Amino acid sequence: MDGDWERPANVVLGHEGAAIVEAVGPDVPRDSSREGDLVVLAWTAPCGNCAACRRIEPWLCTEPRGSGHRLRAGDVRLRRVDGTPIGAYSGIGTFGERQVVAHEAAIPIDPGTPPELAALIGCAVTTGFGAVVNTARVRAGESVVVIGAGGVGLSAVMAARFADAGVIAAIDRSELRPSEVDTIGDLTEDGADHVIEAIGLTETVEQAIELVRPGGTVTLVGMTPQGQRASFDVYRLVEDGKQIRGSNCGSATPEVDFRRIAALYAEGRLPLDLLITERIALDGVPMALDAMRAGDGARRVVVY
Repeated sequence: MDGDWERPANVVLGHEGAAIVEAVGPDVPRDSSREGDLVVLAWTAPCGNCAACRRIEPWLCTEPRGSGHRLRAGDVRLRRVDGTPIGAYSGIGTFGERQVVAHEAAIPIDPGTPPELAALIGCAVTTGFGAVVNTARVRAGESVVVIGAGGVGLSAVMAARFADAGVIAAIDRSELRPSEVDTIGDLTEDGADHVIEAIGLTETVEQAIELVRPGGTVTLVGMTPQGQRASFDVYRLVEDGKQIRGSNCGSATPEVDFRRIAALYAEGRLPLDLLITERIALDGVPMALDAMRAGDGARRVVVY
């Protein structure tokens, strides 16, 4: 929102959302979404044809639907009064009350899911859940430290509980003091089996490497501004056999993971209700963005 990642101008923002399908185009496959369906909108809807998709790694798709903030054919459906085209961020632009999206980006889920929770499944929940379950593959009894207590970090904590992890600790940026680091060491003997970094700051990336045990895994989820670099002792990393992995969108397959998460919520195994602190109208977005810049960890959901 502040230019940390380069994006074109004239774009409706918003990459996390859910909606009710109002109409379906004539070329949409019959096994896709239908009118009246509750759908989660996927900002990473894969193309199905690139090398990553052929490897069954759709989260690494190089030509996702909505690439360039346009529809599959490269067109847009919104324009200013002077005719200037307006894109939809990642092809879904969820700050718009209505959008036209590629059918691959509209994933039907259990209609009993509250829409505001379904919206979070579109990014934050899937990113945090998938980082633990898909990328890190946390096993029962393993220790997990999550750095970051926002929507992604708290979703990772819920996922660690779902995975039946042993010790689970969540720390926010303000708590990364030497005393807290020592406490983590005491809880986990020689460091955590897994550290999930869910903030996206070089300092917390470096701290994550310090907190993981020899032979453990650091999973980087938070996105830094483009061009930033972290530093660490390469000798010590190799000597200790530590591993660093990146996790893009929770290494998720939208049509599989979105539905799985919705089902786990329905079963009472993922308390997603705890993530929402406030529901706001569209005109409350500027206030919410200012609060985010100030480090307010509250999770606000726009309800139309």
